[in-house]
Amino acid sequence: QVHLVESGGGLVQAGGSLRLSCATSGRIFSISTMGWYRQAPGKQRELVATITSGDTTRYADSVKGRFTVSRDNAKNTVILQMNSLKPEDSAVYYCNVAFRSSPFTNWDTAWGQGTQVTVSS
Repeated sequence: QVHLVESGGGLVQAGGSLRLSCATSGRIFSISTMGWYRQAPGKQRELVATITSGDTTRYADSVKGRFTVSRDNAKNTVILQMNSLKPEDSAVYYCNVAFRSSPFTNWDTAWGQGTQVTVSS
């Protein structure tokens, strides 16, 4: 089993910053892409940012220039630095990781439980 635990969410005023962190634990042989998704009430879950094992990043157009995704491979952790937050960034943010538990198993994905981000106007 692989577990992801997000932290760093909360309430912030528009224009403020938050830093989300996602720590992994469990049986992990290797990790490829790590990323963040979000889901606002009444909306579908959407990609926010991802980072590959080669540090190639991808961002939703709505967060480009404001959010930065990074990873610490030694700690199997992924970070989302969110600056210049807007009320429309309010959502539950989920961490997602693609991993293998051994060199003989297929790639699988794991999700965190989510952390609430609320941006007040």
